[in-house]
Amino acid sequence: MRAAVGGGRRAPGAPHTRGRGRRCRRRPGRRLDVGEQPVSDYQRPSLRLAPSPTPESAPFWTGGRDGQLLISHCHGCGHYFHPPGPVCWRCRSSDVGPEPVSGRATVAAFTVNRQPWIPGFEPPYVVAIVELADEPDVRLITNVVGLAPEDMRVGIEVEVFFEDWTAVSGAEDSRVWIPLFRPVR
Repeated sequence: MRAAVGGGRRAPGAPHTRGRGRRCRRRPGRRLDVGEQPVSDYQRPSLRLAPSPTPESAPFWTGGRDGQLLISHCHGCGHYFHPPGPVCWRCRSSDVGPEPVSGRATVAAFTVNRQPWIPGFEPPYVVAIVELADEPDVRLITNVVGLAPEDMRVGIEVEVFFEDWTAVSGAEDSRVWIPLFRPVR
């Protein structure tokens, strides 16, 4: 009996080789390959996975219609919070509602995706966590565009803009405005 190759079961009596097989060879700081487009040449993707808003989250996803980033705000303690919910996370007041914020933020963390996970949404692209200027406790996971991946840094100031999307079905009630961020001009 011979030992299995390529991740199969080991033959009886064969030594354990856990951790000594193939390893992922990561190339840190990889530059763009030929044919890859830098993010600074941002073009709207042909496809984007869009949310199915709940009653609490609908203002967040539709505020872009009027160019406003709407974040849940507690009228009891004045705290902004996200994701939206029926009560304030800080004081438990149910006197909450969506309020417009400035749309300015600071990049708190980011990663550059180089894998083609979504057809029509071609890499590389930046996925970031941004802290809102109005309430640093509020962080959003978003895409930052208009900046090449190698120029992306924690601490960059960004501003919101919106992409208008409708589900493939074309139903008007499926229309959302995805908040994206770009460097402050």
